[in-house]
Amino acid sequence: MKNHRQAVVLLSGGLDSTTALYWAKARGYKPVALAVRYGQRHVRELSAARKVARAAHVPLHEVSFALPWLGVSSLTNKALKLPKVALAKIGRGGIPSTYVPGRNTIFLALAASLADSIGAEAIVIGANALDYSGYPDCRPPFLNAFSRVAKLGTKRGTENKPLRVLAPLLSLDKKGIVRLAKRVKAPLELTWSCYAGGARPCGVCDSCQLRAKGFREAGAEDPAP
Repeated sequence: MKNHRQAVVLLSGGLDSTTALYWAKARGYKPVALAVRYGQRHVRELSAARKVARAAHVPLHEVSFALPWLGVSSLTNKALKLPKVALAKIGRGGIPSTYVPGRNTIFLALAASLADSIGAEAIVIGANALDYSGYPDCRPPFLNAFSRVAKLGTKRGTENKPLRVLAPLLSLDKKGIVRLAKRVKAPLELTWSCYAGGARPCGVCDSCQLRAKGFREAGAEDPAP
């Protein structure tokens, strides 16, 4: 299954990761998707990831782990209330309670392991640092640093073969992400972004508000139910 144009794509089933997956396909990569269950409040996003992977005709690896200390986040601890913040204040009031300590570090380490094992030359992550909640592990310096880690800590890296961390959405706002998704024909009707994970999106969490902002500013209708 080795191919020098393979890429491991971290796929949560949301707007950003789905767009990143289809960006990778459009760039000529043969993606292998990786979805992670880390104790999040709901499994709606994992169900969405499966649907997206099927629609994209890409293999999907699912990994589960339980780290008790991640319960400090309102994304993993149902006893904690999800924050309700006005749209204009999202990302401006410090790191929110939805931050999961070290999440992207863990995810990227898993992706690097998978990439090294199958001979993939890239890891693709849908992180963005404009319209986002202010998580420190979504910033360019962190992702640049992990690119160096991936090179230093893998078999590919010691053989001077490329293993790059690509974040194609990093400098895009949500409007730009929606427009890119449409260009690469990402099936946004299959995606799930809401932190709450009910029958329908709550409409008030950071993720719901930022998603709605993106579609509104892009002049497009959100196709997801």
